[in-house]
Amino acid sequence: MMNPEARVWIYQSNNTLNPNQLVEIKAVLSDFVNSWTAHNQELKASFEIKYDRFIVLMVDESQAGASGCSIDKSVHLMKGLEQKFQINLLDRFNIAYKDGDAVKSVDRNGFEELIKKGLVSSDTKVFNNMVSNYHDYQNKWETVMADSWHNNVFSV
Repeated sequence: MMNPEARVWIYQSNNTLNPNQLVEIKAVLSDFVNSWTAHNQELKASFEIKYDRFIVLMVDESQAGASGCSIDKSVHLMKGLEQKFQINLLDRFNIAYKDGDAVKSVDRNGFEELIKKGLVSSDTKVFNNMVSNYHDYQNKWETVMADSWHNNVFSV
C-alpha cells in the first residue's frame, strides 16, 4: 500500500495505448522506478497505467524526497516515450473524460464544443491529472466535472 502522502505525477496519453505499447512501456517504467534516485538515494517509487492511457508515477518521500533533478529525469523519460510511440504525454490541455464506460480525450477547443453541444456537463466524469498525492489520486482523480478544476476553467 502506498503512503497516502506519496507524491504523484499523472501523464495522460492523447491516444489509448495498444497492447504492444503497453508491454514495452511497462518494461521501461519498471526499469525506471527500480533505479530512480535523488542525490544518489534510491527513491521508493512505483507506477500504474490506468485505462490504457494514464501513466501514474508515485514516490513515497518518507524514505527519500524527489529532487528537481530526479523529477527532470522522469520528464525526460516521458519525452522519450512520446518520441518512441508517437504519443503526447505532456499536453496539460489534452482533457480526458468518460463517455459511458469509454475514456475519451480531446483538446481544449474540442472540450468546449462538447460542453456547448450538451455532451459534457457538470456531472460528466473527468480526470483531474493535477492531483499531487496518492490520497487525492485515489479519491479525487476520477471525479465529476463540478468537483474538479475543469469547473473553474470551463463554463457549463
